[in-house]
Amino acid sequence: MNYVLASTVGAVGMAIFVTFMRMKAAKKPASAKKIILPPIFMSTGALMFIFPMFRVDFLQIIEALTVGMLFSILLIKTSKFEVRGREIFLKRSKAFAFILIGLLIVRVIAKLVLSSSFDVGELGGMFWILAFGMIVPWRVAMYLQFNKLHNEVNSNKNMN
Repeated sequence: MNYVLASTVGAVGMAIFVTFMRMKAAKKPASAKKIILPPIFMSTGALMFIFPMFRVDFLQIIEALTVGMLFSILLIKTSKFEVRGREIFLKRSKAFAFILIGLLIVRVIAKLVLSSSFDVGELGGMFWILAFGMIVPWRVAMYLQFNKLHNEVNSNKNMN
């Protein structure tokens, strides 16, 4: 149970960190690199599956990916870009912080409920898959939206 508590505190800390990073990022122009790099950095976490204690069954992988993809819909809906001058910025969304907190609460409750049924390593692997299944579709959608706006800004710049 100590591992569950520690990982829950870690998840709350990460949620607070992500919320502040998101607010700070909204003050600076977006770039394709800033959108693409987080899932690439997060992908290194897959190395945990080298160790047997983190491995999960195929059905659990599908379940965690499905839940992650469903959660990503909320993040996609609240991540919009706007053009200011000739720069593209991520719009601030008041709903984003509430959605992030809501997703965190759901994850914490699920972790507490599932911790009695799954080994802590297996549960950690499932939640990493869930998070990766959430961030990848979200960032792909952000990249596509950013790229579309970037092309529009560049085509308007060339017309002037």
